[in-house]
Amino acid sequence: MSVITIIGAGMMGSALSFPSADNKHDIRIVGTPLDKDIIEQAKLTGYHITLKRYLPKGIEFYNTDEMEEAIKGSDLIIGGVSSFGVDWFLKEVLPKIPNHIPVLSVTKGMIDLGDGNMLTYPEYYEKHTNSYKSLNAIGGACTSYELADRDNTHVCFCGSDINILRKLKKMLETDYYHISISEDIRGVESAVALKNIYALAVTLAVGISEKKDGKGVIHYNSQAALFGQSVREMMKLIKILGGNEENIVFGAGDLYVTVFGGRTRKIGTLLGAGLDIDEALDTLKGVTLESVVIASRAASAVRELIRRNKIDKKDFPLLLHVDDIITNKAMVDIPWEKFEIEKEL
Repeated sequence: MSVITIIGAGMMGSALSFPSADNKHDIRIVGTPLDKDIIEQAKLTGYHITLKRYLPKGIEFYNTDEMEEAIKGSDLIIGGVSSFGVDWFLKEVLPKIPNHIPVLSVTKGMIDLGDGNMLTYPEYYEKHTNSYKSLNAIGGACTSYELADRDNTHVCFCGSDINILRKLKKMLETDYYHISISEDIRGVESAVALKNIYALAVTLAVGISEKKDGKGVIHYNSQAALFGQSVREMMKLIKILGGNEENIVFGAGDLYVTVFGGRTRKIGTLLGAGLDIDEALDTLKGVTLESVVIASRAASAVRELIRRNKIDKKDFPLLLHVDDIITNKAMVDIPWEKFEIEKEL
């Protein structure tokens, strides 16, 4: 039995309390400055107001100013912040964690360096952390609701030390939470970051079909075609970013999950139905849309690589169209003919 401290009381971080509890670990959850209502309600009733589930019994809850107390004696820190909380986690949390405690991050996304290169969040943390820490991350198809309901889930823990990854897997794996491990941080993290962009792209087809035939009418041929093109472009990007294309399995799985629900589906559907990006964002006012930010970062990196003649823009017609929709307020006009390929055996 170990002590696991989850910093960030969002849905995914909190959902990890379920496999942690099922493995008989002691669990502590620390709220960020934005999680006060979540922590207050959880302290009173054990109910998580955004996950909409009762959390496992026995969890200790802490406010942000109690973070150092929660970290003491921990065997693992789980970083449960969204991509918008990365810099807060870097500045306010990592310096408080002793080097011997491994960190496992649920945050998905990448940092655009402006020169065509991108950093995964573990790399970003390592670059800005003066002392050695074991910085690891989780990639793969996993919705917080279904993990909390103990639905069978397969993810990948990635990091630079295979022995630490084996230790983390042993701590958290259950009969429903299945874990692969990989030292290819770039491959795994870029795959799951890119799925946000392409989930928005695939769900354009949902809005297009609803605009044409009425709300609730869904055509799968168009979604499947966009899904296939998405996987093709994701594989190329993973390789460009220095990862192993084999890890597309985690990005494609995550893409599948995201297409069928969540905030990214909502904005993609609105765009496909004919709204421009400002109108779509205004309709979803108050909803956190990481996919738009991540799409802009990836597209910026790709455009810089194209400008430097390091890649061919013909390889990324779907990504560039999504970027045009977001950046230039272009209306949806799927470039179907650009997806066609001809290969000789």
